[in-house]
Amino acid sequence: MDAAADFAASKGELVESAVTVIVPTFNERDNVAELVARTAAVLAGREAEILFVDDSTDDTAAEVERVAETAVLPVRVIHRAENSGGLGGAVVVGLGAAAHDLCIVMDGDLQHPPELLPALLARHAAGDADVVAASRYIGGGDTSGLGTAVRFGVSRAATWLTRAMFPIRLARSTDPMTGFFLVDRARLDLASLKPQGFKILLEILARTDLRIAEVPMEFGERRHGTSKASLRQGGTFIAHLARLRFGKMSLFALIGAIGAFANLGIMWALTAAGMPYVWAAVIGAEVTIIGNFLLQERYVFADMRTDARALWVRFATSFAFNNVEAALRIPVMALMVETWHISSVLATALSLIVAFFARFLFHSLVVYAPSRRRGADAVAEPKPDTAALRVIRAIDAEVMKPGEL
Repeated sequence: MDAAADFAASKGELVESAVTVIVPTFNERDNVAELVARTAAVLAGREAEILFVDDSTDDTAAEVERVAETAVLPVRVIHRAENSGGLGGAVVVGLGAAAHDLCIVMDGDLQHPPELLPALLARHAAGDADVVAASRYIGGGDTSGLGTAVRFGVSRAATWLTRAMFPIRLARSTDPMTGFFLVDRARLDLASLKPQGFKILLEILARTDLRIAEVPMEFGERRHGTSKASLRQGGTFIAHLARLRFGKMSLFALIGAIGAFANLGIMWALTAAGMPYVWAAVIGAEVTIIGNFLLQERYVFADMRTDARALWVRFATSFAFNNVEAALRIPVMALMVETWHISSVLATALSLIVAFFARFLFHSLVVYAPSRRRGADAVAEPKPDTAALRVIRAIDAEVMKPGEL
């Protein structure tokens, strides 16, 4: 903030930052005129521009140029001959070409209401956030625009999985999959972003250490055109998610595999000694539950222990969950043995694979969730980093660099 802005702020005057609204488009011709009109209306009096980054195969770019001739604020379009990086790649191009550092990204299908732009800007003006996201999942938000229950379920499952894989960086984000957000470009290293597919906010939050705030959004219904979501996009998302944070999940999987082999080994030894397979499975499960917790504490979630609850609480929570999971899994395993007539060892192996994903989600989001302090202690001074934590953060920074695989 310069001297003039400081003076204005001291007088209680509102200092409005200039903003670029970035709209990535793919065959959204019929939405352009309405989007520009509604955006211009809510940004009246503010220095602003709308920048379309277009990958269309129709004449969307020509429509933008036509609408720009009579628009009350500057409207530009960049038409990309090659759709590199998908929608996320288009957003990065827009961030690089924006006239202003303060940028708002929104879709061109009108499911992101332009009327929410002032709320995003007002929240950013509070000065405590580098990113302000429009969330469908906080109080006042709405997901009806997703349409079917299947789409809602897929969206929620993807959000839970993403937050589980980045439990620290996404701790304050309820909707890291949203495509409607404000970001201060000056806080980004655009060269470090390697987007693939739709989820550019996830890319930004995963690769950078930014302060995030949220405002509720009512996700609208599509007016024109068709949704770009597909199984291929889903596959691209999963692959990109793995690229961003394969390390933590792979360590969890490795420890789970060690525990699974130990479980099978214990079960084989006990059944070979004449013990009924159900009791052998119970003993194998209890031993590996404890062993897995100790290894996860040391190698997987070490960077989260400082802010998490006490050790005994973490152990009790983990132990209880795993025993409930085992109590549900073992009867299913027994049913497979009795109904499908497969070996007890094979049935156990199949059930353990399914249980892996549930365990990872629960430990990331619940067992090692940051403890919440209330009252006067809610805003406390951060603890100084220990030497071990500094090493862990350095490793994490390396993992977040492009091309980590």
